[in-house]
Amino acid sequence: MRFIVVSGGVLSGLGKGVTASSIGVLMKSIGYRVSAIKIDPYLNIDAGTMSPFEHGEVFVLDDGGEVDLDLGNYERFLDITLTRDNNLTTGKVYSAVIEAERRGDYLGKTVQVVPHITDEIQNWLERVAAIPVDGNGAEPDICIVELGGTVGDIESAPFVEALRQFQFRVGKENFVLVHVSLVPVIGVVGEQKTKPTQHTVKELRAAGLSPDFLVCRAEEPLLPATKEKLALFCHVEPSHVLSAHDVSNIYRVPQMLNEQGVTEMIAEKLNLEIPESRPLYDDWVAMADRVDSLEKTINIAMVGKYTGLTDSYLSVIKALQHSAFKVGAKMEISWVEAASLEAKFEDKDSEKYAESWAALKAAHGVLVPGGFGIRGIEGKILAAQYARENGVPYLGVCLGLQVAVIEFARNVLGLEGANSTEFDDKTPHPTVIFMPEGSKTHMGATMRLGSRQTNLHTEDCHAFRLYGGAKKIHERHRHRYEVNPDMIADLEAAGLRFVGKDTEAQRMEIIELADHPYYFGTQYHPEFKSRPNRPSPPFLGLVEAAFKRL
Repeated sequence: MRFIVVSGGVLSGLGKGVTASSIGVLMKSIGYRVSAIKIDPYLNIDAGTMSPFEHGEVFVLDDGGEVDLDLGNYERFLDITLTRDNNLTTGKVYSAVIEAERRGDYLGKTVQVVPHITDEIQNWLERVAAIPVDGNGAEPDICIVELGGTVGDIESAPFVEALRQFQFRVGKENFVLVHVSLVPVIGVVGEQKTKPTQHTVKELRAAGLSPDFLVCRAEEPLLPATKEKLALFCHVEPSHVLSAHDVSNIYRVPQMLNEQGVTEMIAEKLNLEIPESRPLYDDWVAMADRVDSLEKTINIAMVGKYTGLTDSYLSVIKALQHSAFKVGAKMEISWVEAASLEAKFEDKDSEKYAESWAALKAAHGVLVPGGFGIRGIEGKILAAQYARENGVPYLGVCLGLQVAVIEFARNVLGLEGANSTEFDDKTPHPTVIFMPEGSKTHMGATMRLGSRQTNLHTEDCHAFRLYGGAKKIHERHRHRYEVNPDMIADLEAAGLRFVGKDTEAQRMEIIELADHPYYFGTQYHPEFKSRPNRPSPPFLGLVEAAFKRL
């Protein structure tokens, strides 16, 4: 097993995840099986209880793991299926060590960060790196390990020490360290400054790790003089100082790194063979070219409550983009804060109220993504009503399905005050209710999570066509509330079709509306399984319908 570790310095958000994923693509393109592990130095067991404003979206895996959004990058770029153990947090490490101590596994020894915590980290990396991830049951050849946070943070110190030891455990010939840093340009002179990178590499080397490659983020390509200076002061070969400048689209990143010789240099370091033809790499270049050549633009109104941080909806954005590429158009998203559509908001900020409604009405389609909490719910219901009454393509994901059902109950069935018990536990018409197996006392990992089967009970529906004629669908879930089974008959009689149900408790999974171009809702989150060359079927349906309007 070979390990490629990607760390970061200076500041967070430099693109370690995209760098790690892109290197994975290059390794996969030369014929090797690739897995990935994300290390998050926070004390949470997982990302499940974090606000999207705090850490971006919570990505859900097949096994129900609620993990960091970078695992979504890995799955999309590498077309693999990861497990909850592929996200290693400080919380998980300490929980495992404390549990072992309580069992008496350490035989009376004083339990310490070194060696017990660091050993647990190393054991975890070796164990998880060997888990098959590409569906054929074969053990991966290479594992990309991304160290979250910034080198020098007190939280990441045990992981840095574990990785220092790990390079000797696996052998330095099987270990490559890639350090991502920032090269800012200051002032009107436009000089590329190397000092921040010098400092972060100094910090890394003081901890016993010396980077094999520097990936330097900058707006413009690194100048030869900048590369020479970084090589001199950071103890790295000049050819191993890589420019990670801005590119036209994200699919250009593997190409940008490959053109600087990364594939050959890592292959030489890890004693890997490079075949004469690399069809996977050629496909990536062709995809990047195609994205740049798109001319028409589809506009989708995204009606959400976390619109202040687009990473909160990263997988939804990617699923929309994948679908737009498929139909041959660029994706333009109009971010609409759900609360700003509500009538009471007009008194607070009439200008934003008018702008929000104008954006909604100008869009070719409407999407209401998942979310939690009451803020903005009435705005989402109004968006669903607007799309239903005006024949505008609509996709509701998780909460988006639930608000569509609530809106239908209120305005078609005439059930005044219909609501979800999540938002009004005294509603006279509980349209969406708490699931029996849920927990109201513990928040972490207590939802209905992970891959579940949905059965289509008719072929006369959008879902059957979009899923390629499949009547059994496997998608990932993350919810505590479900459509009230007692109301299904009345809703269906009025024209709301529940075309998909799960196999366990006959829960409502897919809604469609008769006599509407595209009015589709899913209780599951289809965005998590979307791929650049294989877009999510419900998102593709929305974009196809929006493209027809365009």
